[in-house]
Order: sequence, then structure tokens, then C-alpha cells
Amino acid sequence: MTTINGDVAPGFEPVREAFAANFAQHGDIGAALCVYRDGRPVVDLWGGQADPDTGRPWTRDTLQLVYSATKGATATAAHLLAQRGALDLDAPVAEYWPEFAANGKADIPVRWLLSHQAGLVALDQPVPLADALAWHPMVAALAAQRPLWTPGTAHGYHGRTFGWLVGEVIRRVSGRTPGRFFADEIAAPLGLDFFIGLPPTERDRVSRMTYQQPDVDLSKVPLESIPEDLRDLVAAMSDPNSLSNRAFQLTDPADIDFNSPEVQAAEIPASNGIGTAHGLARMYAALIGEVDGIRLLTPDTVAAATKEQSNGPDQVIMLPSRFGSGYMLPTALMPLTGPNSFGHPGRGGSLAFADPEHGIGFGYVMNNIVEGADDPRARLLVEAVGVSLG
Repeated sequence: MTTINGDVAPGFEPVREAFAANFAQHGDIGAALCVYRDGRPVVDLWGGQADPDTGRPWTRDTLQLVYSATKGATATAAHLLAQRGALDLDAPVAEYWPEFAANGKADIPVRWLLSHQAGLVALDQPVPLADALAWHPMVAALAAQRPLWTPGTAHGYHGRTFGWLVGEVIRRVSGRTPGRFFADEIAAPLGLDFFIGLPPTERDRVSRMTYQQPDVDLSKVPLESIPEDLRDLVAAMSDPNSLSNRAFQLTDPADIDFNSPEVQAAEIPASNGIGTAHGLARMYAALIGEVDGIRLLTPDTVAAATKEQSNGPDQVIMLPSRFGSGYMLPTALMPLTGPNSFGHPGRGGSLAFADPEHGIGFGYVMNNIVEGADDPRARLLVEAVGVSLG
């Protein structure tokens, strides 16, 4: 039995039970969960192994790569610049990044980058992995890339490109890389343990990820036996030329080892943020209220950031998705604790979000990356928080 460390406030015992059940029944190896309510932590739990190969235990300060949960941190940096008047989200991207105007993109507003409407989910010609890690070559490739649908007419999950697109706008406006801006303006004031571009001094704290494949390979199952709502996705994933595949094949080689020190040290603001559950929960708590006297975004900024911008069939994931400006909004695929909640999940199970109605900031991170749509871990934790709220 895995020992669960940490504390929960009275009334939040169901969350501890659900967290423990994830280890006993749902495959967690090492994980942490933190929940803030009204600016104060009410759940702070961790347990298991940070490195299943060596048996290194997970501690309160273990860092975890959270894949696309990084997008919430990157979006927050953009909204902070907008709140300060340095960035107009409805202005053309090219106003801040002139090279972006190439190939019919002169009129794309910044907001369409945040809401996945720009049609820039993939590259016609993938770049060497070293170029992607170096930042500027990837940004140049995206500036030259033609949209893959008419911008503004559809939306599709910019799974990898989001970070370079939004990140380059942040860099042009602030004069700092997105990771540096986040570190200076968000992480430092709040004391967050979260990095976009891992400093070498923090490397020993990072957990090692394992990857669990789904029990059934849907690509090898007759299409008629697959649930109807998943058939388009399965067909797309079986087609190497589909946007569903191309969106995650920007580099040559296409597979990126996110356990590698080189990848973790680079800035990939869509997918290589590394931090603690406490750091994510604290950031989201500070978006909707004061945390130790600090509030990141005003209520008006939050309302504008979370106003629905895109909803319906997603050109990449082939399932319905909803986005505000950078944050995902609740759907059947991402049930949260309230209808006005906003945040972002990450590949394989991580989740971070805020719920203004209940004053909740939530962060869950884990190192057993479960591929497929049948992973219940984050959902069960969210449901337990809901039970605790009454």
C-alpha cells in the first residue's frame, strides 16, 4: 500500500480517499494533489515513487513535467501583459511580430492564437529537433507557414505550436522569453515551483515518467465496433497525413523524449512546463483571488480571458472542445467543479484549473502517463472535491 503524505482540511477527507484510490486501483506510481480554497491550501497530498526505476520516493518538492497543462501558465503570461496594456489581444499578431504576416496571415489577431483558431497546427516541413529546442528556427518556420484552414472559420487544438506562437508574441512584447517572463512576473512574486525551461540546479528534483499504453489498440479494431463518437478520431489517428497526427509531428525525429535533460531545459511553452501540484494550484488560486496579498489578474481580465471563443468539432482531436483565450472550458471530456471553471489538462492525466464560483485552485500531477481516453484519475479527484464542497 502506498503511503499518502500531507494534509487535508476538515471536510476534504473524500479527496484524500480518492487520491489514495488512484494508487490502489488506477495505476498512479508517483503523484501529488493540491487544492486551494479562497486563497489558502485545503488539500496538499503526495505519495509514491518519483523514479520507479530507482525507487526514489516522491516528496513534497518533487517536480513533474505536465505536458499541456503548461498552456495555462503561458496563457496567464499573455493575459498579464494584456492587463498591463502592453498587448492587445484583438490586434494583429503581425503588429508585434512583423514576419508573421507571411502567407496570408497579416490579419490574424493574437486572440486566435490563444483560442486555437489560427490554422497553424502543423508545419509543411518539420524542423530538426535541435532547431525546435533552440526556439528561433521553429518560430521562423511558423512565421513562414501557411494556415491549414481559413483562420477564424474553425478551431483545432494547436497541441505543440501554441507555445511557440503565443510565446513569441510574449517575447516580442516583453523583450523576455516566455519562460523568463513567467519566472520573473508570475512565479517569483507568488513563490511558485513551476518552470518553463528547467534550470539545471532543479534537475535532481524532477520525477521520471513512465508511459502506459491503452489496453485496446483502437486502430486495430474494426471501425464498426468502435463507439460512434470516437470513429472520426480513430480514423484520423490511422492516417499519417491527418492533422491529428501532423499536429504532433513538428520535428524530425517526431518523437520527443520529454524525460531528457535537453528537452526539459528548453522552452516549449505548450508542453514542457515542470512544477509541483502546489505551484499550479497556487497560480490558479491567484487568478481568481488574493493569495498572500497577491492577485495576478483582475476580475475583468479573467472574464475576458474565459469568455468562450471556440466551441464544437475540433479539427485536430476530432471531438468537441471549448476554449476561452488560452484556457480550456468545461466539457464532457473535461468535467470541472463549476460551469465557470477554466484551466488545462496535460497529456496522460495532469490537470490544473480554477473555479471562481467556489474559490478553488486545483493542481494534480503524476508520472504514470496513461494514453487513451479511459483514464479516470483526474476526474475522480475533481468529483471528490465537488463532494467536499457539498
